[in-house]
Amino acid sequence: MKQRDLIKYLEKLGFKFYRHGGNHDIYVRGKDIEKVPRHKEINEILARAILRKWDEK
Repeated sequence: MKQRDLIKYLEKLGFKFYRHGGNHDIYVRGKDIEKVPRHKEINEILARAILRKWDEK
């Protein structure tokens, strides 16, 4: 999955960019925090796990 597609989906769920970390970008939604790797392509298994975690809530 492309990084920008994952970010767009997280933003639809209410996450906002917070800051750049060492190798990740940090997105927050209230007290929820998600770290997104700074790669053009993100492993499908990792992307699905991130989306599944926030889809349930």
